[in-house]
Amino acid sequence: MADLSVNICGVPFKNPVIGASGTFGFGREFNEIYDISQIGGLSTKGLTVEPRLGNPVPRIAESKGVILNAVGLQNPGVEHFIKEDLPWLKTKDVVVIANVAGKTLEDYEKICERLNGLVDMVELNISCPNVRAGGMALGIRPENIREVTSLTKAKLTKTPLIVKLSPNVESIATNARAAEEGGADCISLVNTFTGMVVDLERRRPVLQNNTGGVSGSGIKPIALRMVYEAAHAVKIPVIGMGGISTGKDALEFMMAGARAVQVGTANFTETTAMPRIIREMNDWLDAHGVGSVNEIVNALQMN
Repeated sequence: MADLSVNICGVPFKNPVIGASGTFGFGREFNEIYDISQIGGLSTKGLTVEPRLGNPVPRIAESKGVILNAVGLQNPGVEHFIKEDLPWLKTKDVVVIANVAGKTLEDYEKICERLNGLVDMVELNISCPNVRAGGMALGIRPENIREVTSLTKAKLTKTPLIVKLSPNVESIATNARAAEEGGADCISLVNTFTGMVVDLERRRPVLQNNTGGVSGSGIKPIALRMVYEAAHAVKIPVIGMGGISTGKDALEFMMAGARAVQVGTANFTETTAMPRIIREMNDWLDAHGVGSVNEIVNALQMN
């Protein structure tokens, strides 16, 4: 058996496979199918200061090789999570990453201050429209990324900070460096791409929100390229995601420079995808005589 353990910002993971935010809830439903202690960690459903009902339906659509979602951060709010979900998660041998979101910088500061020291890591979702930026997502401009990272890092005195980057930008390397300069301990990418699906007969977008976030196996080549560029632009650890559905996919992201990976849409199409991916990673490493998954990190040799 290969050693699959990794360490990110001083946090030990038994293996580098993490359930991606928005695809794994708080773990309870998947735990009815398999013991979620098998995975390395989970990033919670995006949390906001107050509960949110999300966007009107329909808010999920399919296309070739991808799905689109415009769920709108439906969640019970951070206080409900702390009271009802976190105690249960702490009974599981799994790293708990709280994914957080907000409409203003003050929202991010407030929620991070509340979660400080309670979870293993915090992951900033900065793809949400910011009211002070005229509705533009905080994660688009490097100066905004630097500011929100700096403000939230100041509140997280006991908890490592991951900044989740949007791919809908001019330069992923520039934005990765902005997060690092703002004090991020780690970055994760990619969040979803912006897309649209059309109902030809109705002559309308399928999603009530018109556009949605694109994820799934179809985005993997673009996500992989962006992870490589980001990992080689910063010195802090990178967690990669985007279209991972097999153990080989996961290892490719790690070979490109990621220290760990998040698996999202694959959980919808196959509820036991992550345990299978972990087994497949181990099988590949064993077959190639690799003793530790860490030996694969950043091992890609460019032409």
